[in-house]
Amino acid sequence: MRILVNEEPRDIETATLAGLLDELGYGDARVATAVNGAFVPASRRGSLTLDEGARVEILAPMQGG
Repeated sequence: MRILVNEEPRDIETATLAGLLDELGYGDARVATAVNGAFVPASRRGSLTLDEGARVEILAPMQGG
């Protein structure tokens, strides 16, 4: 399936947001996620099904000073 991840086209194998995070190597990393502009809490990622053309945003916290 083809979706956008952080504005970049990607072909993915998985159907869920949790699966996408695993597929992209995020695993258990603490990240914020949104699909089609709506925030998705970690507790809903396993049940949220992605559709063709979905727009996914993945944001990781940055450290620094």
